Amino acid sequence: MSTEPYPSHRRPQKKIHRSFGKRLVQKLKGLFSLQHEPEDREDIHEILNQAHKHSIIDEHTLKMMLGSFSFSEKMANDIMVSRSKMDVIDINRSLPDIVRYINETSHSRFPVFDGERDNIIGILLAKDVLRYFNTKNQVIRGLVRPALFVPETILLSKLLQEFKSTRNHIAIVVDEYGTITGLVTMEDVLEQIVGDIEDEYDEEAEQTIFSETEHSWRVKGISEIRHLNDVLGCDLPEDNYETLGGLLASELDEIPKRNDTYQYKDLKFKVLKADEKQALWIHVRRVPIVHDSENELLAN
Repeated sequence: MSTEPYPSHRRPQKKIHRSFGKRLVQKLKGLFSLQHEPEDREDIHEILNQAHKHSIIDEHTLKMMLGSFSFSEKMANDIMVSRSKMDVIDINRSLPDIVRYINETSHSRFPVFDGERDNIIGILLAKDVLRYFNTKNQVIRGLVRPALFVPETILLSKLLQEFKSTRNHIAIVVDEYGTITGLVTMEDVLEQIVGDIEDEYDEEAEQTIFSETEHSWRVKGISEIRHLNDVLGCDLPEDNYETLGGLLASELDEIPKRNDTYQYKDLKFKVLKADEKQALWIHVRRVPIVHDSENELLAN
């Protein structure tokens, strides 16, 4: 796809969504014997909330319907991961280094650059690299797949169509000058409608800590710090926070966003998934501590 801006992407399907909304509201008006047409989005939200209150639609359906209204107006730059927080792979790194990086970041797809970070040459799938790891040929350039580039202003509805037609799951976002500003995934887009999409780590609702290697874990944001300390054998402060997500929000002084990082002693935390309210999934990795020799001398 061209990297040129598409002003027409700003509001191309307004009529379609309005038509759908009108049919929906007419049905609900009949159910509640409403006398007046809703005048704005808040009125429609109230009708849907009333439908939920009267058990006409369940909570999940309510969230999806409310999400579909905002979805029709959101653009890629509203939900993208910013350029500075993108996890990217240098095509010139050795295969063992790339495999190590994949294990540390826990993503399934990575933008690949050659030379400068802005020179994205394609997308590398973790499964392709891992399948290739034990072969004699250590050159992975042939595994790089074409990247999908989209403008910041593309509507999510249009972007979803692009994902389906090109069979891509990740897109590189560029501004009007062709400069890379971030990335967005198909999962990011779908979650704007259906909410958080559970993955293989969500099979057991009670379990919140999942071991990946001897020194790395994938942890839910709602994990209690006391439990985390027991499992990891660490000493995260328990006095002011109950959950790992709460600790990160306090230490970062804002609601954590995807790819935000924080380090406490020998533990490095990286937010893998977040919504507008909280961190949902965090990658935790134990890293070597570089000691300050001067501080050690003072302590002794």
